[in-house]
Amino acid sequence: MLIAVDGLTRTYDLGEAKVHALRGVDLAVEAGEYLAIMGPSGSGKSTLMHILGCLDTPSTGRYVLGGEEVSSLTGRELAKVRNRRIGFVFQNFNLLPRIDLVANVALPLVYHGSVSKAERLGRAAKQLEELGLGHRLKHRPNELSGGERQRAAIARALINEPSILLADEPTGNLDSKTGREIMDILDGLSAAGKTVCLVTHDANVAEHAGRTVHMQDGAIAREDFS
Repeated sequence: MLIAVDGLTRTYDLGEAKVHALRGVDLAVEAGEYLAIMGPSGSGKSTLMHILGCLDTPSTGRYVLGGEEVSSLTGRELAKVRNRRIGFVFQNFNLLPRIDLVANVALPLVYHGSVSKAERLGRAAKQLEELGLGHRLKHRPNELSGGERQRAAIARALINEPSILLADEPTGNLDSKTGREIMDILDGLSAAGKTVCLVTHDANVAEHAGRTVHMQDGAIAREDFS
């Protein structure tokens, strides 16, 4: 089991009000699984994704990733897990505008701390070439189309060979044709054995996954399999 979540809750204290974003979530994800998480705004899907990605910690409950309990790790320990075991793809790409694509993709290897600059750039160039961006290595993000930026973001997410790829609305800023191209890439990664978890509000996107978890009011309402 790659991911095991038991009794997960997350409560945010907003002064006099408390927001219960997650209410006792149980979830298991096998290595190599293709999972979609759906739900309306405020359902808890993004909070769950942030906890799975070690960007946030639960109020109560356990989160075990690859046999290691990460729900109670320190901030520094969580950062190490994020860097080496999890790849992120965001709706807004999150590429740094002042550096070129190859430097953007190599950035996670800088934080790794044990990879030379030449190896970092070489690995980044190879990853970009595999995603059809070998001719764009020295371009900055604002010189690329939305689809190209998302492919670069996927390359960056894969550079450390993570155990799991987390994609938050990966087609949300793209037209339908480009969105299908990005989903083809995620489908290919899943077919090659990568664990892929995506958050989406789009049922057409969720249909690509083998299992869809539907969130409502901070809990899992139901699961569908395809």
